[in-house]
Amino acid sequence: MSKFTHIDEQGQVRMVDVTEKKPTRRTAVAQGMVSMNPGTFEKIMDQTMKKGNVLETARIAGIMGAKKTSELIPMCHPLNITHVAVDFFPDTAKSTIRIEAAVRTVDPTGVEMEALTAVSMAGLTIYDMCKSHDREMVISGICLLEKSGGKSGVFSRNGT
Repeated sequence: MSKFTHIDEQGQVRMVDVTEKKPTRRTAVAQGMVSMNPGTFEKIMDQTMKKGNVLETARIAGIMGAKKTSELIPMCHPLNITHVAVDFFPDTAKSTIRIEAAVRTVDPTGVEMEALTAVSMAGLTIYDMCKSHDREMVISGICLLEKSGGKSGVFSRNGT
């Protein structure tokens, strides 16, 4: 049988053992985009959406998502996250909001999944809070922008 990190010699799924790995400072930054119609975008920016302040609620959801990643993704290790930031970059001309999440820890494994989960949860929260106004919103482009720490070192997506 091939040597997979999440499959044992009997072919059973397992969590990778990181017991012997040295904790190091690890960071990850991810992004995603929510596209919507101009009226929805305006209501978010003017804070006139019926459900309240969309971006601050999405920020909280993103932070909570990062903290709960190991409960959502089966093989993720619970981590001692030391920092999560979720920021929004509205583009009026395109009626889009780019979401960026940065996560840090000092642990034996990285926080890429936590950053990606934060972006996903923030995007889903924007959709949830605005769906009565615009069911055609699109959440897209969720990806890792950069990461540092650990044996694999630094990753930076081209163009960032």
